[in-house]
Amino acid sequence: MITTSALSEHVGQQVTLRGWLYNRRSSGKVHFLELRDGAGSVQCVMGKNDVSPELFASADRVSQESSIEIVGEVKAHPKRPGVFEVAVKDFRVLALTQGEYPISPKEHGTDFLMDHRHLWLRSRRQHAIIRVRHTIIQAIRDFFDDRGFTLVDAPIFTPNACEGTSTLFETDYHGDKAYLTQSGQLYMEAAAAAFGKAYCFGPTFRAEKSKTRRHLSEFWMVEPEVAFMDLAGDMDLAEDFICFIVARVLEHRRPELAILERDVSKLESVKKPFPRIQYDEAVKILNEARAEKRRSGEPGAEEVRDFPWGEDFGAEDETVISSRYDRPVMVHRYPAEVKAFYMKKDPSDPRLALCVDVLAPEGYGEVIGGGQREDDLATVEAGIEAHKLPREAFEWYLDLRRYGSFPHAGFGLGVERTVAWLCGLPHVRETIPFPRMLNRLSP
Repeated sequence: MITTSALSEHVGQQVTLRGWLYNRRSSGKVHFLELRDGAGSVQCVMGKNDVSPELFASADRVSQESSIEIVGEVKAHPKRPGVFEVAVKDFRVLALTQGEYPISPKEHGTDFLMDHRHLWLRSRRQHAIIRVRHTIIQAIRDFFDDRGFTLVDAPIFTPNACEGTSTLFETDYHGDKAYLTQSGQLYMEAAAAAFGKAYCFGPTFRAEKSKTRRHLSEFWMVEPEVAFMDLAGDMDLAEDFICFIVARVLEHRRPELAILERDVSKLESVKKPFPRIQYDEAVKILNEARAEKRRSGEPGAEEVRDFPWGEDFGAEDETVISSRYDRPVMVHRYPAEVKAFYMKKDPSDPRLALCVDVLAPEGYGEVIGGGQREDDLATVEAGIEAHKLPREAFEWYLDLRRYGSFPHAGFGLGVERTVAWLCGLPHVRETIPFPRMLNRLSP
């Protein structure tokens, strides 16, 4: 038995394939059976005169997604290089579906498809998305593993919040209050002190009641942390990282991108150097766009106000900023007030934090957020107090400053937003096999 991915190695040979019936059509004298086996799919041609009448009739009755076995000769398509068919010699039904398969070629609503996500994954489009996701995850691991990073797994249960408790899932941990992690970053700072270059890669959780196309309650994030790295080095690392991932997807997943009708020319533009602009310049871009809006004369345009300096950017703001560029743009040095307590302030302007957000083009928003961490003990202590965080939960974190403090920096990249961007998807719900959203906990 072989898989459809190995057909090219068996042209002219008889092979056995096992899988599921993805589609079937018939001309009366010929059945065209499309078999999928997880590795791909192939058209299997069964002529009425090539098999027994009983076998030909059984193939006419087999239902979509029934599991089947086909024996036949592999043939190269005469006009389509790289495409193969199987001339069926024998056919066996392993298991018929019980009733009509729920997902038919007709149009289905999003809720219906999400309720049947366990079956929807079998479709060609979803298959392509998850294949791209697989390649992105493999590229992430290869990038860091090949550059001397050590994988250090961060815990999912944590006693403290990285950025306050308002967006965390609280849970009982043997009588104590605990949270599902929103980031492994604090633990990676400890790992960087032990290994120099470390990263964690796993699920993270956000309890914010958001219904936007960019948010999930459970998502995967990779978070590298590097000892003795400053903001400039952090930005260089993020830039190299994104270019590596995009290049890997273009190298290995063009067929899948074609299925998704992705304009790969936009991904081919993702090359170094990325534009790097400060927060102030980004605010200027927003206000120029808002001034143009006011001049448009559209209803209500006169009520559009300038973006107030000191606020964080929303999704629409990020889209306006990134629309100026054909590749990701790196926005750095945000106001310290809108960033977490652990962000180091810019010595040349303490109003600003030494941080960076990488905004993907085409309206996909932030895919990376990071920066240089505060390494001064007294400053971190003051930050914890100012954010009204429980001091006792951070004593271990303060030890990192007490015993050999050091400059360090890192970032986090969200896998699902990256998948959405590279696949050109309108919503992140299709980027993960079984999404968890505000009103969805199943299947």
